Amino acid sequence: MVTAPPLTPTFLLGLTALAVLTYDSVWPDSTDGSVLTGISVVGSLASLAAAGWFLTAGTGLATDGVSLYADAVVVDGMSLFFTALFAAVTILVSLASFDYFAGKENQGELFGLMLLAATGMSLMASANSLATAFVALELVSLPSYALVAFLKNDRGSSEAGLKYFLIGALSSAIFVFGVSLIYGATGSLLLPDVAAAFESGLGDRVGIAGVGVLMVAGGVAFKAAAVPFHFWAPEAYEGAPAPVSAFLSSASKAAGFALAFRVFVVGFPLGPAASAGIDWALLFQVLAVATMVLGNFAAATQDEVKRMLAYSSIGHAGYVLIGLAALSAEASTNGDVMGAAMAHLFVYGFMNTGAFLFVALAENWGVGRRFEDYNGLGAEKPFAAVAMTAFLFSLAGVPPLGGFFSKLFLFAGAVEAGLWWLVVIAVINSSLSLFYYSRVVRALWFEEGDHDLSGAPTALYAALAVALIGTVVLLPGFGPVIETAQQAATALFA
Repeated sequence: MVTAPPLTPTFLLGLTALAVLTYDSVWPDSTDGSVLTGISVVGSLASLAAAGWFLTAGTGLATDGVSLYADAVVVDGMSLFFTALFAAVTILVSLASFDYFAGKENQGELFGLMLLAATGMSLMASANSLATAFVALELVSLPSYALVAFLKNDRGSSEAGLKYFLIGALSSAIFVFGVSLIYGATGSLLLPDVAAAFESGLGDRVGIAGVGVLMVAGGVAFKAAAVPFHFWAPEAYEGAPAPVSAFLSSASKAAGFALAFRVFVVGFPLGPAASAGIDWALLFQVLAVATMVLGNFAAATQDEVKRMLAYSSIGHAGYVLIGLAALSAEASTNGDVMGAAMAHLFVYGFMNTGAFLFVALAENWGVGRRFEDYNGLGAEKPFAAVAMTAFLFSLAGVPPLGGFFSKLFLFAGAVEAGLWWLVVIAVINSSLSLFYYSRVVRALWFEEGDHDLSGAPTALYAALAVALIGTVVLLPGFGPVIETAQQAATALFA
């Protein structure tokens, strides 16, 4: 029986952020990031352990979870599952940041902002009110803008941060205006009360509610980097420091989906919503196809590895959208397909973060950003190249890597829901991804290069190794991951 406060994993992330900022305020001129890295890693590890402890105890896996603060926040299996993912990604990025930002100023602000963003992500996963969701969304967004523009003397970083901020401000305005319309139509911001209003009938307010649902979908699509709110992702990921790109493309994307899963499943029940003419499942089917196609085809035309990974992350957002697109009012398999989408995000957190951390390692060595700049790295740095190869093939869904199993369960759930045509499109796009991922693998192993690689970035190597271990361990350990995710998702439909 778990007796700790239900929000312990979230509190630990927030307290760690305060500890980092307190240390930095006492020693503001220090450029030694070892203590800051240690605090960040230990605090995130404690949050991961707490979330795992709650999940092991079965918190929220068979029930509605624990409601707090007048039902504005709920701690259940889904929120704990995503919090564990956020904490794991934060550990990897914190480790990598020690070497990547070595000797630079303002490292305390970097780690503090990252942990504050992770705290907001955890709160997003627990939001049971549209007001809480908006506050959590801003707690994630504001630090993220600063993280992208962290290299203030780098024109690319500053430009990327400004573009991200402008598009983010617009999407936040769209989201909060949608929330206001939902409130006007239903008279409540709490998701269960909103659902009750949908079930009892909205009368002549259904049009207002429909526009509100559409605008809320736009807000979460921005955070998930889904079409048509994806424009910020390639610019932000390319201009941001590589560890920050890893953090945003993995953790921030997962947070957007955590919010989408809860808001649409709990707040806008598909049966009553569809009866009122608000078929958001159809909306997500269209978004899934557009996001997959645009992301993968754009990735195939890129000349830079980092930008290719950015568009690849958009394509993966399309795959995860299947978890919402395949839902229906009558299906008994809703929990299975949405749980498979959650499991894919978990696997994606390791393999995508690892791929971006290899880019960070290459930047640390002074290697260029184009595909040909990676020529011959396999012969010179075999361990790092092997890890990158595993990450890329897992992202492509090549068996028997973790990405294959997560896509298999996700696509099987969609077929069971009758969306075989959507799976065909997803498989074609996944096959296309193997083409552009293979370009990196070919450069690493089959092309000759001449590099002068000096230094041994131990922390970056450690982060890469942890990501690789996470990807490989998920082969025999994917069963518990998919089972936990599907139990957590099924509880939302109970």
